[in-house]
Amino acid sequence: MPYQYPALTPEQKKELSDIAHRIVAPGKGILAADESTGSIAKRLQSIGTENTEENRRFYRQLLLTADNRVNPCIGGVILFHETLYQKADDGRPFPQVIKSKGGVVGIKVDKGVVPLAGTNGETTTQGLDGLSERCAQYKKDGADFAKWRCVLKIGEHTPSALAIMENANVLARYASICQQNGIVPIVEPEILPDGDHDLKRCQYVTEKVLAAVYKALSDHHIYLEGTLLKPNMVTPGHACTQKFSHEEIAMATVTALRRTVPPAVTGITFLSGGQSEEEASINLNAINKCPLLKPWALTFSYGRALQASALKAWGGKKENLKAAQEEYVKRALVRMGRRWLGCLGGRDSEKSPSHSTPLPA
Repeated sequence: MPYQYPALTPEQKKELSDIAHRIVAPGKGILAADESTGSIAKRLQSIGTENTEENRRFYRQLLLTADNRVNPCIGGVILFHETLYQKADDGRPFPQVIKSKGGVVGIKVDKGVVPLAGTNGETTTQGLDGLSERCAQYKKDGADFAKWRCVLKIGEHTPSALAIMENANVLARYASICQQNGIVPIVEPEILPDGDHDLKRCQYVTEKVLAAVYKALSDHHIYLEGTLLKPNMVTPGHACTQKFSHEEIAMATVTALRRTVPPAVTGITFLSGGQSEEEASINLNAINKCPLLKPWALTFSYGRALQASALKAWGGKKENLKAAQEEYVKRALVRMGRRWLGCLGGRDSEKSPSHSTPLPA
């Protein structure tokens, strides 16, 4: 058995654990406002608004300066590099605005997906070069957690063993670099909902991917208590003709997580994966109410599912600021309320499944 050299000091571990717990405190989740310049362009185009730096700044300000009703709902906000260094109209840097509301500042640190040669259109994620230096600077500039997204897709022969292994190792290396710089890594191995696969196939692939990810995290000596996981919910592909209930989706999701994610992980913050605002909310509620032991905080890390109504209400017009903020607050309060409802009875209590509840597959 090889000797394990300490990767982190006790003080470093405590800082990371404290940050992770603050982000997923009861009732709280994450606002993902880290869309790249290209991604936000599509959102702005949908409301007939030009993709300028000022419009991007104003829209992010709209979200970050919403009234204090949103404070108990948002534990952290993920920003894009540009946004981290922008300011509100009153001159305060956005990280200061977030912290004044009790939130933790996060930063997207990956550089996007690139083709994985020799595979059927699969990808890996780039951005490890210079990551340690960037993380050190982001920490000085107010960021305490980070996000790195890897993407896998379900097909007849995908994801391949190579794609699973490569993306798991990239996520582990990223997580290690973050923790060395006092930043909590959000590990995001997203399995795309594209395709006609059914619920069982998605559950199987999710289990294989997460098992590989946590093997890699172990190999890289990652301190799990100082991490968060951002997975997809287990859902059928968009082109699947078979319909599944919210309870079936919740059971498949929680079962996959129980089989692969160690209890030491502080929290699981689900991505919305192209679901509508209502669908993402109902499924998260069903997951929290699923009658199986769930040793982690289960909450949201939503972008579109928190922002869509606000974006539409804003419409690119400054006079619609208050109406747009009201829509955002309403969506956030729905998330908080449904997470609390799902948590009634205790986070770690396990109930016996009723006869009407499907058993794990």
